[in-house]
Amino acid sequence: MSTTAGGGKTRTFFGHPWGLANLFGIEMWERFSYYGMVTILGYYLYYAVSDGGLGMERGTALSLVGAYGGFVYITSVAAAFISDRILGPERTLLFSAILVMAGHILLAVIPGYAGLTLGLVSIAVGSGGVKTASQVVLGDLYTRQDPKRDAGFSLFYMGVNIGALFGPLLTGEARSMGGFHWGFALAAIGMALGLTQYIAMRKSTLAARSSVVPNPLPREQYLRWGLSALVGIAAVVALFATGIVGLDKLALIITATAGIIAVVLMVQMFLSPLTTAEERSRLVGYLPILLGCVMFFAIFQSQFTILTLYTDTRVNLSVNLDFGRLGALSFNIEPNQVQSINPFFIIVFSGVFAAMWTKLGSRQWSSSVKFGVANLIIGASLFLFLPYAGGEPNSTPLLIIVALLFLFTMGELLLSPVGNSLATKVAPQAFKSRMFAVWLMAIAMGTSLSGSLGSLYESAMETGAEAERTFFLTTAGVAIALGVVLIALRKWVVRKFIDVR
Repeated sequence: MSTTAGGGKTRTFFGHPWGLANLFGIEMWERFSYYGMVTILGYYLYYAVSDGGLGMERGTALSLVGAYGGFVYITSVAAAFISDRILGPERTLLFSAILVMAGHILLAVIPGYAGLTLGLVSIAVGSGGVKTASQVVLGDLYTRQDPKRDAGFSLFYMGVNIGALFGPLLTGEARSMGGFHWGFALAAIGMALGLTQYIAMRKSTLAARSSVVPNPLPREQYLRWGLSALVGIAAVVALFATGIVGLDKLALIITATAGIIAVVLMVQMFLSPLTTAEERSRLVGYLPILLGCVMFFAIFQSQFTILTLYTDTRVNLSVNLDFGRLGALSFNIEPNQVQSINPFFIIVFSGVFAAMWTKLGSRQWSSSVKFGVANLIIGASLFLFLPYAGGEPNSTPLLIIVALLFLFTMGELLLSPVGNSLATKVAPQAFKSRMFAVWLMAIAMGTSLSGSLGSLYESAMETGAEAERTFFLTTAGVAIALGVVLIALRKWVVRKFIDVR
């Protein structure tokens, strides 16, 4: 609680505006529902119908999971347009959260491909909106100069990771007890709790400017934009309905789409008369950083594709704990529950990294080195798979997966927070939102590529141990080589960035 000028008490959340508690809650439950759903999605797609799944080919299923993750990031760009031009940030957040909840309900109650399609599209569009609008609404709680602003965003991201930690744990238990639709239903309940809390608090806790449309779209343009959107959606539906484009190609299509968007945005910024010579220099220096982002996330997001299949078919999921005289404890975990390891490590180590960079100050690594080391780490982590290539069921110890995800987390903490910050630092003054969209498109490319890698890995697994080793060595080699290049380019990148590291 804090004291106002009139002597009254103003309710706060760890010393921050009470609106942060509201946004913390809805983001936590949205991430709970999203990660709870996406960590069982691959199994739902490729498990046999007799086991409650859809019986899809495993390679296609893993490719689809990656494509779906990439699509979420692409929808965030569309959500930013809706937020800026039509609804305003706060209403975009509200309607997006409703859409997420509706999507989980559709997955839970409608069986088969109809429920899958309607549910996933609703969740993807809604998640993109929540991801975009929540950041803006949170920023509106603070002035630009407020010293608590960065700490507020750190608390907000803590909510993200708490949701990501418990989502897989609880939906995994629900699936094991009652099947996939129970898991989807639990995700829907979680989102409903977050939405209920948000609606109850939204009027009294959020800044009034979050309800303002920053750059309203003229009424006469509504029809043109609406028809364009409908034509685009109809074209996509027709391509898949007629079989011209198969589901197995969706990951590559999402990758290409995100890449085209990123290139168009970069070219527009570079050629704009509003961009200065120094800003153009920073854009050029940013190009290898973007490549490092794509490669890193192609491997990092494979925890929802490659690791999904590997955990299901190779890992010994029995946990045996010996407490000496106190006795022993043995239990099995569900395959998707290993996905809670990464957010656990993030919660534990994010403060350590933040303190380390603060202590190092100007002596810390430049952005190019951080991105390079992140790619070195995540590439080297794949070597952990090599001794177990071609193994039998239960042949890989769970500790190997814990070690793998620890390395994934170290790479993520080197790259992800830095990338978010760097996108705003190198952005031309006239195009800050557009530059962040480019960063999101790089993540979208990497995420959808993780689906393609999942499909390739499934094929290698079916071929044999030698093909599996070749897959991991090749993927690791590309990431490590790119990491070396990024480190080698560090001085050139710093020169191009001028006053940004």
